[in-house]
Amino acid sequence: MKRRTFIAAGLGATGMGAATGAGADGRAITLWVPWPAGSPTDQALRVLAEAASQRLQQPVQVHNRPGAAGTLAMPLLQQAAPDGLTLAQLPQTVLRAPWLHPVAWDPLRDTTPILQVAGTTFGIVVPAASPWRTLDHLLAHAAERPDELSIATSGIGSTPHLVLDTLMRRRDARWTHVPYKGVNEMVLAIAAGQVMAGAGSTGFGPFIDDGRLRLLATFGATRSRRWPAVPTLKELGHGLVATSPWGLAGPRGLAPAVVDRLHAAFRAAALEPGFLAELAKADQAPALLGPADYAATLREAYRDEQRAAEQLGLARAG
Repeated sequence: MKRRTFIAAGLGATGMGAATGAGADGRAITLWVPWPAGSPTDQALRVLAEAASQRLQQPVQVHNRPGAAGTLAMPLLQQAAPDGLTLAQLPQTVLRAPWLHPVAWDPLRDTTPILQVAGTTFGIVVPAASPWRTLDHLLAHAAERPDELSIATSGIGSTPHLVLDTLMRRRDARWTHVPYKGVNEMVLAIAAGQVMAGAGSTGFGPFIDDGRLRLLATFGATRSRRWPAVPTLKELGHGLVATSPWGLAGPRGLAPAVVDRLHAAFRAAALEPGFLAELAKADQAPALLGPADYAATLREAYRDEQRAAEQLGLARAG
């Protein structure tokens, strides 16, 4: 896997009211979130949506469509009219899925990028009572006892799944993958001992802080600000960095004036203290990019995901 961080001026009152499409008649904007309600990213997006609503002077309503490693909002975006009234969060997995299995949508062709927002912190955790105190001990167990180690992730094809698959292949180890729709139900299963370990976003933070889970490693380029004593995969010699930047997009064909209006509102909302505080709770950092730069980043990441799938032997045939 390549070492990589998987990784408009504000409009005045006249411009805000004059744009066609979104906001022209006061109808609500639907923001599709492909994760369960109450998950860290969902909570952050609800704060962002409320702040953007104030700036747009129209409601931004969050709706959840969890499952399939965060890709289930893509068909809804593909089918939506390009009027600025339907948006979706784009996680890294929408750029990866087409290389792993057939999908009816194209993440570049069927979207209009609006704003890259932030990156996700991932990590590997075990129950506090687990005998494993380091990642090396966990990987050694998987190598010594094939298929015995059960590890939960947020879905097949998710970033944690692919990182774990890479780590296990390098150790010639076999493990049992247990996918969940989101981090909330996953951490409960890990803490209860239903699975032996887990890899996901730092929505498992409260369970680490109160001592129910032990964090063995994080996936970022540098150590987490929240858990500075925990090493990164890079530090441990694995050469992997994965933060999966995410952002907002509309359907294909959004008018430039609509894109500019939405970008200005959501960018301003993303800089508000309330949203930044919500990101910090999930140990996420803002990584704002405008429409053109975000589109370029998505194109590059899409090519990187193809190369990663091929290198791992996971690329679908045809």
